[in-house]
Parts: sequence; structure tokens; C-alpha cells
Amino acid sequence: MRVVDLSHPVETGMQVFPGDPSVSCRVAATVEQDGFEVTELHLGTHSGTHMDAPSHIVAGGATIDELPLADFVGPCRVVHVPDPGARDVVGWGDVREQLADLRPGDAVLFRTDWSRHFGTAHYLAHPALHAEIAQHLLTAGVRVMGVDTLNPDHTPHSEHDSGELPFHERFLGSGGVILENLTNLGDVTWPDPVLCALPLKLRGLDGSPVRAVALQL
Repeated sequence: MRVVDLSHPVETGMQVFPGDPSVSCRVAATVEQDGFEVTELHLGTHSGTHMDAPSHIVAGGATIDELPLADFVGPCRVVHVPDPGARDVVGWGDVREQLADLRPGDAVLFRTDWSRHFGTAHYLAHPALHAEIAQHLLTAGVRVMGVDTLNPDHTPHSEHDSGELPFHERFLGSGGVILENLTNLGDVTWPDPVLCALPLKLRGLDGSPVRAVALQL
């Protein structure tokens, strides 16, 4: 079995969505002083590679612990969007051919290779997906999608940005979930990969970090 890690490491000071809680890892006990080691973690539910639950933007939407785990282990399609520019919008016509013959329950992951900019200011200027893609995925029975960017929508980069989230609203609003900050999608080079991306069982919360991997079984 081959395993490709699609997750960024969680570490102190890592890049987060502007305004989100910062990430810190602090030693709370050491083997030398206490006989065991424990680390205190401070992070938001949307830190690093993570999953958005519907309740992230939908009042009364499903929380991360209410989602069926079976949805997060199964076949996936990696869609390559080659060399998009900063703040480009990827439309349905750009990806339609790669999304032929989707099966209900497939996960769809969009590879832009923007993850190479993770940790830099340029990462915030990532391309976005048009909301029409969300509708086509939902119509095909897709309930899990992911991106190797900070956001399938544009991330606001000034106070003049609207902050609208049309892809989120369409996809999460219909009960889907979104994986963000994926990486290493270019290493998934075999047909019919299997995605495994399990969130923590955080009761009543809007999202969770995940350890996302692609499997060749």
C-alpha cells in the first residue's frame, strides 16, 4: 500500500486565515522534570490542513462530530488546474473534462500546486473556484471536496474586499464539507486513489484539523 501525506505539519507560528487564532505549541511537562512529556496546544478549528463543517457558515448546520465518518474514506478524483495566476477564478469549463463520470460519494480534490507558497504572503493571493463548480459537484453526488489553497473562495487581502464566500455558501449550504490547505497532490500519480481525511471528534464545533492522506490500495 502506498500512502501520500496531504497535510501540512502543525507547528507554532504556522500560517492561518487572516484573523484566525494563532497556532502555538508549548511544553507543559518534560521527562526530565516530570517523568513524562506533555505539550499544550493553542489553535483554531481551521488551522493547517482542516475540514469545514456546514456549521462553519450555516446557522444550525451540521457540526463536525455529526458528520458520518464513512464520507471521509473512499475514492477520490484529483483535478489538475495547471499554473493558475494570483487571484484567478477557475471556472467549470476549465475542469469539466476531468470531472466526467463522477460517481456519487466520490471526493474531488483540486490541485493548483499553490501549496508551494504556504507560509508566505503570496499564499493569500491564491486562485479561487467559481461557485458553478460547487453546483456541478453537488449534482453529481459529491459531498467532500478539497483544495491545496487556503480557501476555495478568494481570501480577503484588503479592507475593501467583500469577504463573500459563494463557493462555501453553495457547497456547505447543501450539506457538503470542504478540505482546505491540502498539499502534495502532485504526488498522487496513480489512478483511483482513496482519500482518508478524518476530523477530530470535537463536539458541536464548526471544523477540525485533519490528517489527510491519499492511499493506493
